[in-house]
Amino acid sequence: MADGGGSGEAAAARASPAPVPGLNPTLGWKERLRAGLAGTGASVWFVAGLGLLYALRIPLRLCENLAAECKVWRNPLNLFRGAEYRRYTWVTGKEPLTYYDMNLSAQDHQTFFTCDTDFLRPSDTVMQKAWRERNPPARIKAAYQALELNNDCATAYVLLAEEEATTIVDAEKLFKQALKAGETIYRQSQQCQHQSPQHEAQLRRDTNVLVYIKRRLAMCARKLGRIREAVKIMRDLMKEFPPLTMLNIHENLLESLLELQAYADVQAVLAKYDDISLPKSAAICYTAALLKTRTVSEKFSPETASRRGLSTAEINAVEAIHRAVEFNPHVPKYLLEMKSLILPPEHILKRGDSEAIAYAFFHLQHWKRIEGALNLLQCTWEGTFRMIPHPLEKGHLFYPYPSCTEMADRELLPTFHHVSVYPKKELPLFIHFTAGFCSSTAMIAILTHQFPEIMGIFAKAVLGLWRPQPWASSGFEENTQDLKSEDLGLSSG
Repeated sequence: MADGGGSGEAAAARASPAPVPGLNPTLGWKERLRAGLAGTGASVWFVAGLGLLYALRIPLRLCENLAAECKVWRNPLNLFRGAEYRRYTWVTGKEPLTYYDMNLSAQDHQTFFTCDTDFLRPSDTVMQKAWRERNPPARIKAAYQALELNNDCATAYVLLAEEEATTIVDAEKLFKQALKAGETIYRQSQQCQHQSPQHEAQLRRDTNVLVYIKRRLAMCARKLGRIREAVKIMRDLMKEFPPLTMLNIHENLLESLLELQAYADVQAVLAKYDDISLPKSAAICYTAALLKTRTVSEKFSPETASRRGLSTAEINAVEAIHRAVEFNPHVPKYLLEMKSLILPPEHILKRGDSEAIAYAFFHLQHWKRIEGALNLLQCTWEGTFRMIPHPLEKGHLFYPYPSCTEMADRELLPTFHHVSVYPKKELPLFIHFTAGFCSSTAMIAILTHQFPEIMGIFAKAVLGLWRPQPWASSGFEENTQDLKSEDLGLSSG
């Protein structure tokens, strides 16, 4: 009997199908699904991790963190620290400059005003340390120490004019002393420039100092109302030192010429600097738009234009506004006084909120002076974003709008200012739905191809949840009727 039982069990084992590797047939579908997922957990978690990163790409700002760092430019119309920025702090109690902005200025000062030959002159050695000082009183004290060593230390006068002078008049006096000393040192460096590489470096430094002093003197004259004098200084600088275009002196010149209402001269400057090979700026783009707007803005009416259509001059003005808005979309809100202005920073980010503030701070009055210019701007500027194709990375007239501008502007602008961001287009709900449906379908297809058994089990489980239950069938209704008749029979008996 025992032998017969053993042979029967062996025959039954041979007749039964072989078990599937990795899955126990005696387990339920939940256990089998759990066992399958445990075996392929690494792949599933990898796919899930990619989906999570995609979902959190906006909160984590992955695009901004991976984007190249935006280039920051020296603001050509930056204010005076002692005479203007500090006065703002006295009145409001707020700091208009961020530490990041001032740190960039300190680097600029070390680049422009120092060189490897500073050890040859004790006063320059002291000033080299002064530009590295973080504390303003320490910088001012070091400047006076340099003047004790050398009464003709031009950079010491520059520091005092920028940070100690509390009025533009006092700053101008100090810059005039700096100019006298700077011209003497510059002539001496010119005579020795070919003697060694060190002397050439010293000449470059002394040239930078001289140009800086003359530029700030021109800005002092502009602020004190001597505009023609300021224009002359700027023109002379541009003729004498044409290689120093990085200082963007032409933007100072444009603003002064607009104040004189010398629009023909403004157009001549734009013709030279609004070239396809040169870097653009808000000052160039919006000044070009202002000049074209000026010719049609006085008689422009949206109602009349909608009835008869736009003339050629009006089309040119509208296209110029669209070009300017695409370059920097933050400017119109300041020009239209939809957003409050603050003092411009010492550095700006082209196409960013910082550049928009710097431009509007000085040019708002020029737009207001031309009758109807702001009205035409208000009627047309929002249409720019309907012209820019999707996705926003393409652009229309300029290279794509940088994705890192918001982060850089937050470092350049004070915390009490609400940073303006790029006005993005809202995608229709249908596009969002289609994108989500296609993504989920592709994900299911990939998982089905990689793990057919597990996805089959999962599909059966999902279909089982949707399968009609016995209590919802017609048989259940018949049983219910029988029960009711029986109940009635019992009750009648």
